[in-house]
Amino acid sequence: MDTRNPDETEQPGTAVNPDRRDFLNALAGAAFAVAAVGSIAVTVEYLSPNVLFEPPTNFRIGPPENFALDSVTYLPEQQVYIVREPAGFTVISAICTHLGCITQWSEDINMIACPCHGSRFRKNGSVEHGPAPSPLPHFLIGLTSDGNLTVDKLTIVPPTQVFKA
Repeated sequence: MDTRNPDETEQPGTAVNPDRRDFLNALAGAAFAVAAVGSIAVTVEYLSPNVLFEPPTNFRIGPPENFALDSVTYLPEQQVYIVREPAGFTVISAICTHLGCITQWSEDINMIACPCHGSRFRKNGSVEHGPAPSPLPHFLIGLTSDGNLTVDKLTIVPPTQVFKA
């Protein structure tokens, strides 16, 4: 049964007040749309590859002639120091053994220093001043058939092992 007054006729361009049911339907439709967009976004993120690009653990550093005698060369991409002394080459990690900060070679004090908490390491990676609990690890270094030095960061060697080239 229509409760409207027959004299009230809807004219084009006049606004009709929405009732409660229309409002709740619109609200439910909006909530459904938000949930659908969110679930599509989560699905797309799940299906896309989650790849972590890290530098290789086995890499070439060039011929021995590229490194001056009694030098310490920092390779930022690999986070290692190439130390060349008269006895030979060593490759030392640049990551502090205290909390994992990246150390820096300080030529004025002739040491590797951690800027975060003040640890200092000698050229051979041994701890000079804490709080670092252990020396910097040394990595395996070798020579390829074409005369380039290679480093294997997966193989830790004793600090006394020096590569003569």
